[in-house]
Amino acid sequence: MTPGPSALTEGDLDTALRRLLVASARDDADAFRAELDDAEPALAAAGGPGWAAWSAALAARRGLVDGDREATAAGVATAREALGACPASTGTALVLAYLAHVEAAADHLDAAMLLAVDASLLTDQVPAEPTRVLHQAHLWLSLTLTALDLEELAVAHAERGHEVAARLPDLADRWQLLRLCAQQNVELAQTLRRRGDAARARALAGTALAAAAEARALPVDPEPGDQDLLDVVQAWALCCHDDLDDALGPLRSVHRRVHRRGSTWLRGYADLALARLLTRLSQEHSGGGGGEEATDLLVDASGAFAATADRRRYRQCLLELGQATAAMGRPAEALYWLEAYRADTGRAHARSRELWAEMFVRRSRLREVERQAAVLRRHALEDALTGLGNRRSAERRLAGMRLGAEPLSLAVVDVDRFKEVNDDASHSHGDEVLRRVAALLREHSRAGDEVYRWAGDEFLVVLPAATQGQALAAAERLRAAVAEADWADLPLSEPITVSIGVATAPAVADDRDAPVGWRSLFDTADLHLFSAKRGGRNRVRAPGLVDDALPAGDGDLPAGGASP
Repeated sequence: MTPGPSALTEGDLDTALRRLLVASARDDADAFRAELDDAEPALAAAGGPGWAAWSAALAARRGLVDGDREATAAGVATAREALGACPASTGTALVLAYLAHVEAAADHLDAAMLLAVDASLLTDQVPAEPTRVLHQAHLWLSLTLTALDLEELAVAHAERGHEVAARLPDLADRWQLLRLCAQQNVELAQTLRRRGDAARARALAGTALAAAAEARALPVDPEPGDQDLLDVVQAWALCCHDDLDDALGPLRSVHRRVHRRGSTWLRGYADLALARLLTRLSQEHSGGGGGEEATDLLVDASGAFAATADRRRYRQCLLELGQATAAMGRPAEALYWLEAYRADTGRAHARSRELWAEMFVRRSRLREVERQAAVLRRHALEDALTGLGNRRSAERRLAGMRLGAEPLSLAVVDVDRFKEVNDDASHSHGDEVLRRVAALLREHSRAGDEVYRWAGDEFLVVLPAATQGQALAAAERLRAAVAEADWADLPLSEPITVSIGVATAPAVADDRDAPVGWRSLFDTADLHLFSAKRGGRNRVRAPGLVDDALPAGDGDLPAGGASP
């Protein structure tokens, strides 16, 4: 029997998804449909809410491509329902970012923003190991934020995506994110120039040119459409960098190439870039012409963006057509274009963008405050030298424990003759001894035991639910681990050993039997540590242990001694 789609492995599905995302990013409708036709049966047969969410999200994108708004809405709703069962992860962030882009392309801007916020939060909250999924999440967030006119944030996510891709081995992914960084920086430069901030616009154009040059230096052979897009962006960056004459030849060249082989969206993008350059040249060289050609290019670009559901750039073309025809002394035509722009945009839409942008900024500041607070909490409760919890952390833990419900043992550990280490070697070698002892105690403790640096060369091990016998066995293991460690690389007069005092608070059957407090328990363990020191060091001592070699009522496990 021939295996059906369900026989595809997770790797096969990942590869199919990668091709679909590439086709989506290029706005190549035919390639997207073909890829989805091939992958759809396998996606439908795949198990798990994650793949169910992807299947619905891709169906929503198909509805968008086909102009079927009901299919788009149904796909988005199904995907969001499936995501409710997905854990917080970079994979979930990527699906959310992709859905946000679908909603933005459908001109559902508030819905797109909500999804983008959720995706952005996830990219901050999940572990930040560099993965392809993480940089793709940043890529789709950047594209979505551009569609929402939040260009500063779009640049930030493009740059974060590039930082992730730069730490991964796939040069093609790195190329893609460099191209995106170049594109987002030049688009923001264009906006800032329109607002009158020429100096910052020029600086951003320089950043775009540097990213484009870095992409070209990579040993990567991109798809023709991707290479054409980079060529358009680079020539446009020259324009925003005020190198107008240097930009014209390259931009005309790539414009001709794009109109021979490029997608509808890319043709519109090249038309828009060339129209803007010609407008700049016309303004700076009075009587130099170019205005009529720029107007024709803007009309063509608006049609291309309308056909590919790029509403943001469609609106930009309408606005620039109104401005260009007004400058050419054609007020009736200018009024037509500006009215079309006003109808498509609206004041409420502009205010919505401002509110969402403010929310993004506040969220970012809140995340930074939370991060700094976490750092302060860690510094307050963590010993900087060993990485263990400090005395404040230990006291807080012990104060929160309910003694008497079950046994609790404490082991106070002290490094033998530590003053001699500092005096004979150096304080830096003393610090290294403390770090190694801390690591050995942590490594050889039982699962669930907690190790703290109490003070100086003294450590505390908290052994929840440990009877005295169990605590003595655990403490002997710790003593032996330190004594048997290799200290030969340090200039020590003799190997390092530790002495340990143990005390146990037993469980009590009746609440009326007041259990010993933790401070009294610590004092008892500390007293027996002192006894271990006086008894010759490198040993474990506890109360109530009967041993043939020791007086009754005094317990001692000397070096190499077995636990009772």
